Amino acid sequence: MSDIGSGDGDLGGPSSSMEGAGRCDFDPSVKTPQGQTEQELATKMLQIQSKRFYLDVKQNRRGRFIKVAEIGADGRRSQVYLALSTAAEFRDHLSTFSDYYASLGPPNPDNLPEDGKLKSEMMTKDNRRYYLDLKENARGRFLRVSQTITRGGPRSQIAIPAQGMIEFRDALTDLLEEFGTNDGGFKGDLPEERHMKVDNKNFYFDIGQNNRGVYMRISEVKSNFRTAITVPEKCWTRFRDIFNDYCEKMKKSSESPSSITADNNTIQQQQQQQQQPQAK
Repeated sequence: MSDIGSGDGDLGGPSSSMEGAGRCDFDPSVKTPQGQTEQELATKMLQIQSKRFYLDVKQNRRGRFIKVAEIGADGRRSQVYLALSTAAEFRDHLSTFSDYYASLGPPNPDNLPEDGKLKSEMMTKDNRRYYLDLKENARGRFLRVSQTITRGGPRSQIAIPAQGMIEFRDALTDLLEEFGTNDGGFKGDLPEERHMKVDNKNFYFDIGQNNRGVYMRISEVKSNFRTAITVPEKCWTRFRDIFNDYCEKMKKSSESPSSITADNNTIQQQQQQQQQPQAK
C-alpha cells in the first residue's frame, strides 16, 4: 500500500473549502501602501507521489517568509505560510517525524488508530499555531500540517505523504541555508504599557509586535464597555502630528478674545450668584 497523503477531507489532502484559506498576514495578494506586492526570492518544486509542492521564499516590508503550496492530483490548491524561524523549527520536526515513521511497521488496515493520529506536535508564532499530525488512514500515512489564527480566523492545511518528509526537509534546509532563519522586523525591547484615567474611563496604551510589525493598541475601558484601536508603528508620527495640530488649534481657540470675553462673563455671573444670598 502506498503512503499517499490523501483520503477524506479530514485525513487527507486539501479540500475545496480550503482553497486559498492560508492567506493571512503574509498574503501576497495584499498590496503594500506603496502599491507593491511581495518580492519572490527563490522557489523550489517537489513532486511527491501524486502531489506537487511549491516552496516560495518571499519578502515584503515586514520581512521574509516561505509560502508552501500543495497542488493535488485534481488541481485543488492549499497553502500555509511560515516565517523563516518557524520554517527552521518545522524542518527539525520533519527529522523527528521521519525517524518515527521509519520505526513503524507496515500499515495494518485492520488496526488503524481510532483518531488516525500516530504522533503530534505543535508550533506557535505570534498569533498563529501550527499543528503537526502524523496520521494514518485506509490509504496510507501522511503528515498533516494545519495553520490556525488565534481569536478566530481561517484554517488551512497541507498533507505531505510520509515517504516524502525527508525530501521536503532537505528542500527546506537548502532554502534556509541560503536565506537564513532571521524573520526581520524590530528586534529591540518594546516600551512598557501606559495607563491613564479620565472621569469614568480608563485608557490603556499597549505596544506589541506581530509579523506585520510593531503596533500600539489603545483601549478605552468603562465598567460595562471596552473598545480598542490598533495603530501601526509606521504611522505613529503622523498620528502624533494630527493630535498636536488639534491641541494647538484648541489652545488658540481657548485663548482667542471671544473665548476670554466668554470666560469673563461666566466668572462675573458666578460671582453675582454667590453675592445674591449675602444681599438677602
